[in-house]
Amino acid sequence: MATSDVERLLRTALVPVDPPVALGDRVERRLVELTGAAAEELAEWELSAMRDPRNWARPVGAAVVGAAAAGALVLVRTRQVQRDRRGHGLRALRRSAHEVSGDFRRRLRR
Repeated sequence: MATSDVERLLRTALVPVDPPVALGDRVERRLVELTGAAAEELAEWELSAMRDPRNWARPVGAAVVGAAAAGALVLVRTRQVQRDRRGHGLRALRRSAHEVSGDFRRRLRR
């Protein structure tokens, strides 16, 4: 087998494949659900309960899960904006972060 044959085979084998649109939608939906659940958990939390360190686990866990889900949601939406509108990196990232933070704030106010 010649070097050019190996290179050709590698090029055809390593072609990037975009995931199905439905997968992206499902991931986004799950991240929105996680962010919402974390926001609701934090909204129900009472400040007076923080005197006892044994009560810190749920709010801290909710904050960590919410922050991770919100960060991942920003990245997913940024990628969608870049793909759909051919937006530029920082502009798309800023727009997505603004949308997610606004949604998170609305959920905390409930």
